[in-house]
Amino acid sequence: MPKIIMNTIGILRPKGTHSEEAALWLKNFLREDWRLQICTDIFDALNAVKERRLDAALVPVENSLEGSINITLDTLARSDTLTVVGIIGAVMIGAGFVLSNICVYWLWLSVAGFLVNWYGDSLHGTLARVRGTQRPIYGYYLDHTVDIINEAFMFIGVGLSPFMRLDLALMLFILYLSLTVNVSINAHLKSEFKLTYGKLGPTEFRVIASVLLLVLMYVRPVRDFRAELTLFGNKVPIASLDVAGLAILIVLIIIYIGTVITDTKGYAKIDPLPKKDD
Repeated sequence: MPKIIMNTIGILRPKGTHSEEAALWLKNFLREDWRLQICTDIFDALNAVKERRLDAALVPVENSLEGSINITLDTLARSDTLTVVGIIGAVMIGAGFVLSNICVYWLWLSVAGFLVNWYGDSLHGTLARVRGTQRPIYGYYLDHTVDIINEAFMFIGVGLSPFMRLDLALMLFILYLSLTVNVSINAHLKSEFKLTYGKLGPTEFRVIASVLLLVLMYVRPVRDFRAELTLFGNKVPIASLDVAGLAILIVLIIIYIGTVITDTKGYAKIDPLPKKDD
């Protein structure tokens, strides 16, 4: 596993906070000899990193009581900067998949990329709302354009890994684009912007993908799985993620068909055939 070079990590006081728990878990999991330094508050922790008195700091971006932590968001970035962060996360995801051809533990780069992508993609809108700098037209265009770029890095990256066929990855990408187009059509025609399917949204899918990558790295039978699938009389070799990809493809096809049928019926009621004059 690539070594993370850091010496001192900032955490929030008092002792026993989630910040300290997360730092201790990460320190033990990665087997790193980091020194934890207690900071007065979030601003103190972030300022210490900026002034290079700390190598990093663990601070909250959201909590169950207040939602988004404004001081963290305000200190870290502007909305457009977060969009760039989301793209960087997507590049990390794709690069991790490609580099897993060399060593499977490069998938840690993809796991980190999912976190970075979530931060940039999910919070840029929140930051704009917090600061009162929303730009609905510009934001809608930029968000959807960048989403396609991000997903291209992700799907092509996984298709170039040793764990999923490129043709299957591209089929999943096409289906994702189809669902995205459907969302955009509904947003235009009836001002309904729905990103969740079956109670699963982008954040949940990122978590599921990260868990799958951890299984790939640390469960050898899953990582080494290889089989052949007979398709139209031809034997097609498949790997571990191909099985998961096929299952996801089938589920997404069912969701897409169901969504189109439901939307078509709804639009037929909104826009019925004109009645003929007797």
